[in-house]
Amino acid sequence: MGQPTRLDDGAGVCPGAEEVELLRRWRVIDSGLRRITDQLLADVHDEVGLPPSELNVVCFLAESPDQAAPMRQLSELLGFSTAGTTGVVDRLADAGLVERRPSRTDRRVTFAALTELGGRTASAAVGVLAEAVRRRIAEPLGDDGFAALEAAVGSLGGGGETDAGCPRSSPC
Repeated sequence: MGQPTRLDDGAGVCPGAEEVELLRRWRVIDSGLRRITDQLLADVHDEVGLPPSELNVVCFLAESPDQAAPMRQLSELLGFSTAGTTGVVDRLADAGLVERRPSRTDRRVTFAALTELGGRTASAAVGVLAEAVRRRIAEPLGDDGFAALEAAVGSLGGGGETDAGCPRSSPC
């Protein structure tokens, strides 16, 4: 990332009405998405007791082969440092939801794996999250509105990322 661009020409000039309106509209969208995401995550936390980072881990593990993944992969998923990821996995292990397993092929690699309780917890979290999405988003918007929102938001950013949050299919 380079140095910020310094604009000497026009210093002190206010943005035009078009720019102000464009940014106002963006703030409405950004604020709405953040609020609904916070509400959905609060619903899962209230019902299942998992904060967002722990929810991401158990859901990711539920859809992973053997319901396990290397700690490095969890760090990438969470966007956390190794120490931050270790803290999340420690809390999940203390709750009996995951266990650490050494790699069979590389002594340097440790896997986090769901326990039986972790699998049941992931299933419960998926159910609560799906119901919250249905109640808070799909029903108020209706089928057409929800599909339009999905298409519009899904077309942005070019990533097409669909697996943030919880598994696409039931971990059962």
